[in-house]
Amino acid sequence: MNQSKPQNRLLGFAAAALASSFWGCGFFFGKIALAEMSVGSMVFYRFVFATLALLPLLITHRPNLKLSEWRTLALASLLGVPLQFLLQFRGLSLTTVSHAALMVGTMPVILALGAVILMHERLDAIGWVALAASTTGAALIALGAHHKPGTNGPTLQGDLLVVASLSIALFWILLNKRLMETHNHVVITAYGILLGTLMLGIWVPLTWGPPAFHGISLKAWLALIGSGVLCTATTTLLWNWGMTQVPASQAGILLNMEPLIGSLLGVFVLHEHLGGLAWLGGALILTAAVVLTTRPTRTELAETILAET
Repeated sequence: MNQSKPQNRLLGFAAAALASSFWGCGFFFGKIALAEMSVGSMVFYRFVFATLALLPLLITHRPNLKLSEWRTLALASLLGVPLQFLLQFRGLSLTTVSHAALMVGTMPVILALGAVILMHERLDAIGWVALAASTTGAALIALGAHHKPGTNGPTLQGDLLVVASLSIALFWILLNKRLMETHNHVVITAYGILLGTLMLGIWVPLTWGPPAFHGISLKAWLALIGSGVLCTATTTLLWNWGMTQVPASQAGILLNMEPLIGSLLGVFVLHEHLGGLAWLGGALILTAAVVLTTRPTRTELAETILAET
């Protein structure tokens, strides 16, 4: 993927911070929509609105992909859209926004672990300590999830499904990385989301039934529009543009805005409760993410992966 020489660091950091903040609203919008529809319907409409927002780019940017590259993009879209998002929001339907958002804080650690396993990257002692701290934090949040009958509290199953979806996202990111080495990131992003939406159009009716349409409130529709336009299309474009202005190694710390914003929305807007273990676990996850995303020894692979999340 060709990136232009950094030109405006301030705007680059602002774009990355805004993207991460919008990502943090994804679970919040999703929870509102899930109150009136199934997981399948919610995810399907999210990507329909994202595709509509990206339509001008689909029209103006021709893909020019080889057949083998289309297959790679299709596999990436399968992993990154139907599999990842249906699993992730199934998890959200079983847990709280604040718990799900804090679990997303494990993503930089999953990326680092993926680099060690798949690319044989070496972690020093500090890296392994950060990895252990994040894993401990996720365990504390999950084990502290006590679902009370008649409430919409957190559950261990929901938290673990969110983490599982992030593991799938790792392979989605790696496949996109391979394609973006030779193709414009706008093309891969826009056409990848389009393919994923088409897959949802087949997958959701077969597994969840026809997407809900009647009886959906304006509040839910606005949440879906915000989820698709702000949390999917806009965030991806903002983040990728920001990476052309500043090094990913410096902007990676801003990814931690996502679990921070998401958990704050859950606690202060949806009035969710975070127990003592969850607060401690969230602190461990965010601290580990800060350590891993600000270390000067991070490799080019890790930097590129972070730029594409």
